[in-house]
Amino acid sequence: MRLRVEFTTEPFDLDEPPPHAVAAREVVQGAGLDAVDVGPFGNTVEGGADAVLTALDALLRASLGAGATRVSLQVNVVPGATEGSGG
Repeated sequence: MRLRVEFTTEPFDLDEPPPHAVAAREVVQGAGLDAVDVGPFGNTVEGGADAVLTALDALLRASLGAGATRVSLQVNVVPGATEGSGG
């Protein structure tokens, strides 16, 4: 199974990325996922279920530990995709 996750961390800071956003970005960029898109208002990652779920655990721990007061997640199963297929 493949998963696509959209997430945001709060509070927002429009002047510079807050420490919790940097922590989340570092986790997903280092997680070996198939697709990672980080932006100022939302982030998307995609990969095999095991890799994504492991990354989400690390992301939540790192971002909350770095001061996030809220983390919003939307997790979707990628239809028709298997864990080994490209994104």
